[in-house]
Amino acid sequence: MTYYTTRIESPCGPLQCTVDETGAVVSVEFLDEDIGPRFVARAIEECHEVLESPLRTDDVRAQLDEYFRGERLEFHLPVDPQGSPFQREVWSELRKIPYGETRTYGEIAAAIGHLRAERAVGAANGANPIPIIIPCHRVIGADGSLTGFGGGIAAKKLLLMLEARHRPNPVRGQLRLDF
Repeated sequence: MTYYTTRIESPCGPLQCTVDETGAVVSVEFLDEDIGPRFVARAIEECHEVLESPLRTDDVRAQLDEYFRGERLEFHLPVDPQGSPFQREVWSELRKIPYGETRTYGEIAAAIGHLRAERAVGAANGANPIPIIIPCHRVIGADGSLTGFGGGIAAKKLLLMLEARHRPNPVRGQLRLDF
């Protein structure tokens, strides 16, 4: 398997975006100074070829840029997150959360038919390999508080505030902007 990757700049800091041979997004990682892209390191360790390719990742880059400018409310990209069947079920449900809205871990658990599985949903949410595109940042605590996020709480807050500014029709699950 060959993967194609590129680094892009975002308001949340640098992101490493990786697609597979079919063009499906397999990873979006928040980069920090101390840790490089974990997906790329793991793929190389497993003897996969990883090539820097802005051309192969152009669609994901363009759609993320539009999202950060407030011009894109949903992503139209093939995704192939690797995880357990339960994780994939959670991630599929996350993609149903409308732009500018939030859900609690309990609401996600109920939506997939696993009442009282909030902690398991939280763990699956935290393992999401394609944040932003699979919008795990839209999941909040039962009390409305911001909880863990792979890119950090500041990035989660930034993403939620961006969506609150560009939200077309505020309905349920409105964002509290006083966090």
